[in-house]
Amino acid sequence: MLGGGGREHAIVKALARSPQNPRLFCAPGNPGIAADATCLPGIDPSDVPAVVEAALENGIDLVAVGPEAPLVAGAVDALTEAGIRAFGPTREAARLEGSKTFAKEAMREVGIPTASFTVLGDRDEALDRVSRASYPLVLKADGLAAGKGVLICPTEAEAGEAVEVFFTERRFGKTEVVLEEFLDGEELSLVAICDGEVAIPLAPAQDYKRIGDGDTGPNTGGMGSYSPVATVSDRDLAELSATVHQPIVDLMARRGHPFHGILYAGLMMTASGPKVLEYNTRFGDPETQAVLPRLRSDLVELFTAACQPGGLAGLASGPAAESGRQLIEFSPEWAVTVVLASAGYPASSSKGDPIEGLAAAAETAEVIHAGTAEHEGGVVTAGGRVLNLTGLGPDAAAARQRAYDAAEAIQFEGKQMRSDIADRAVERAGQDRYK
Repeated sequence: MLGGGGREHAIVKALARSPQNPRLFCAPGNPGIAADATCLPGIDPSDVPAVVEAALENGIDLVAVGPEAPLVAGAVDALTEAGIRAFGPTREAARLEGSKTFAKEAMREVGIPTASFTVLGDRDEALDRVSRASYPLVLKADGLAAGKGVLICPTEAEAGEAVEVFFTERRFGKTEVVLEEFLDGEELSLVAICDGEVAIPLAPAQDYKRIGDGDTGPNTGGMGSYSPVATVSDRDLAELSATVHQPIVDLMARRGHPFHGILYAGLMMTASGPKVLEYNTRFGDPETQAVLPRLRSDLVELFTAACQPGGLAGLASGPAAESGRQLIEFSPEWAVTVVLASAGYPASSSKGDPIEGLAAAAETAEVIHAGTAEHEGGVVTAGGRVLNLTGLGPDAAAARQRAYDAAEAIQFEGKQMRSDIADRAVERAGQDRYK
């Protein structure tokens, strides 16, 4: 496993549950991942030659790539060339995440519903366009921005400030900027596992991007999530995936760059129907922390099949189908994930603050490490998003209560969390809000 955040910890936990009893390694890993995998802390996941060397040295059979940067850097291409199976898209296929412009043009080519857009190349052009635009509008960095390169601008004045952030301050590096119409509605995260030919959806989730309750404050990498989503039926799931995933898989195959791995569609459920906000070419974070604890299927088997052209179709027609079992099964339980962030996040992060209460939290929820480190025999903060607490339960209220009970058990200086994660799910079920 490449990566060392909460998403990777959730994936490692799911891989460790495989009946195949795999021997797991993680580069670089974190203190939580170390319970299930041998960590290789000296390996930078984006250092592709080092990744290939470590895989060869440790006799790795399959590499799963967690973060986006190694995918965009060509980690899958290099591993494949070295004779090592790798779960994830090639460098060219990963452009669906690496470039917002590439993704928007791909959507336009195959007719996937999305917001109208314009690509801005410099400050003067951007200022001219925002002076003539309708509001609110959205400005997005074209390249990778760790989930923080999206600025929603309610007014022209705020759009002007955002232009300076992108083109003068260069907060997200030297990048083009995509100007999009603002879409109103409820967000939905839907990922599919792909084998170059077919896309099979996993369970849907909803996440919370803003730092504050009521979706206030700046965007973050994600402050919480829950799964399932009661408003999305199995039939809806199949139709959505056929609309937003399969056409992209077909397009990349026609272009000679078949898409293997995870295709994440961030959707806005508008009054006129679902529209794609963005594509990612890996699991979402923190949605994965709510989706994978519900997975009953063998994730090792799924990853291995997806590496082969048509492998998922072969798996679906094999013993699983003969036994009447679905290819991908999920528990009917609800999962609610609450993110604990360090002081200063998302503008900055506090590192080295001692963390207390991990054992107590683990009594009620799954404790997933996102930005932690070991220090003098204890665990300390080491990033913006520090821990993810995933509660499981028969309904949204029970899962949410367990997640927040665990969150309250954890203490560190400057701890931040939202108090309204999964409110919508609980309220829709007519249950009491968590207080």
